[in-house]
Amino acid sequence: MGRLLGLEPGMTVLDLACGHGRIANRLAKRGCHVTGLDASAFFLDIARREAAEWGVEVEYIQGDMRSLPWTEHFDCIIIWLTAFGYFEDEDNRRVLTEANRALKAGGKLILDSFNRDLMLKQFRPEMVTERDGNYAIDRHRYDILTGRSYSEKIIIKDGKIRRMEYFVRYFTYTEIRDWCLQAGFSQVEGYGDDGKPLTIDSQRMDAIAKK
Repeated sequence: MGRLLGLEPGMTVLDLACGHGRIANRLAKRGCHVTGLDASAFFLDIARREAAEWGVEVEYIQGDMRSLPWTEHFDCIIIWLTAFGYFEDEDNRRVLTEANRALKAGGKLILDSFNRDLMLKQFRPEMVTERDGNYAIDRHRYDILTGRSYSEKIIIKDGKIRRMEYFVRYFTYTEIRDWCLQAGFSQVEGYGDDGKPLTIDSQRMDAIAKK
């Protein structure tokens, strides 16, 4: 990420859908001026506690990535680990438009997601994960007409069962490229998670969009 974005100490970075600050706090430790935005107050509390333990400063804000309060403020924006694609397509596009507005001229957005082409080759409808006697069961159904994977996650922990359902939109590189250009970015490049040019066998897809 740092190499693809050319991150340097002093740069202003927005971590969109920052979760519990795993990336934001590390970037702050590297000397970047970091803001993290997420919809979950629970995750933000974890992020703030870790930042305090590490002795780093990150501005954590609870908010909606479809409506950002900044204009031409950041050098870079990060949307990492498939944090994009959880809305209807109109709102997914709005996220890109908002990111473009929040970037300074020449700023960059990096959008990390599954490589859909490889994901479909390796698609598994069910997965079971065990940890310390607890279980996570994931059931997936891919809808080719919408490009969405509909998922049910079942958590069995300490004898209690919790269920949640969600969908995420999977994109081809060309689709992300065209959406970014339509959102106002001037150029887009595609890479794998190893930093090399994107191929069908890349585990992840990292799109770099420049304002």
